[in-house]
Amino acid sequence: MFTGIIQAKGQIALQTTPTQTSTADIQININAEQLNLSDVKEGDSIAVNGVCLTVISLSQTHFKADVSKETLNITVGLSQNGQVNLEKALRLDDRLGGHLVNGHVDGVGKVVQFKPINDCWLLAIQSPHTISKYIARKGSICVNGVSLTVNTVEKDVFTINMVPHTFKQTTLGTLKVGSQVNLEIDQIARYVERLQQWGIEDNNTESNN
Repeated sequence: MFTGIIQAKGQIALQTTPTQTSTADIQININAEQLNLSDVKEGDSIAVNGVCLTVISLSQTHFKADVSKETLNITVGLSQNGQVNLEKALRLDDRLGGHLVNGHVDGVGKVVQFKPINDCWLLAIQSPHTISKYIARKGSICVNGVSLTVNTVEKDVFTINMVPHTFKQTTLGTLKVGSQVNLEIDQIARYVERLQQWGIEDNNTESNN
């Protein structure tokens, strides 16, 4: 579990073929010298651009993780060299500064607008239609691992007002029109939907009895 508050920017330095005993399709080596790895051990989870990955080995400045073909198919930013957002897993005594994030990407969105407005930036993203219903005005959304508040929603496009801190401290400042991003919806929306479905299913069961 994560919070969507990015702790450091890292760099995917190398992708290699895993060992024969591994079930992964690629292995990535991440330069995480800006992230404090002193309390990280093998088997721990680190969110990389919003994707929960398991540390399989590490040094003071780097860690390695296996990535499956399925993960590569439903996410972006892990199969090529480039900067990534990093966050270590949430501890029970940590502050929850963003919102609860699972590190499981629900879909890949596309940037359709990105422009400065006064001291901030307007970021507009087109989400896959299948998850658009879960995105609500003033609700939370995770974009490349960053917890953000939705300003507006119109059909499949939602907008975000990005503050200078987020622009500078995360990789979102490098986005441009056409960039693809990992999206994870607020899990509360899924629970609400399930409760509604359960009510319908329960009523149908009672009607059939």
